[in-house]
Amino acid sequence: MAFLHDRVLVFGLSVLEAEATRLDICSNEPDTFTEATSRFSLGHKIGIDVSAAHDRIPDGKRVTVKPIDDGAMTHDGVASSWALTDTINSRLLAAGEIAKPKSVTGGNRFTLDAFDIGIPDAVQQ
Repeated sequence: MAFLHDRVLVFGLSVLEAEATRLDICSNEPDTFTEATSRFSLGHKIGIDVSAAHDRIPDGKRVTVKPIDDGAMTHDGVASSWALTDTINSRLLAAGEIAKPKSVTGGNRFTLDAFDIGIPDAVQQ
């Protein structure tokens, strides 16, 4: 049977806690750092708070990106995705869909509810 020790899951997610410095809300889900921070970015927040890894239900581990209430909007559009980046090393670390896409206006502030990023336990294939 396939197996991953909790240490493997935790250290995999600890990169997000230790290295994610910026969150962008995007018009499309980015595949690169440049897409996340410029091409698709509608706004961003620097200095985000990502929790330490903890249990995921029903299995595995997860981190929680804490809510944002003061993100800076730079462009008009529909925010449908988020991206976490390491701005020091110009790396896209994670990206995904926003649960409830919303229209945004440049020059305003944006808010984003807390969300989880998780890794399930290994399963036999």
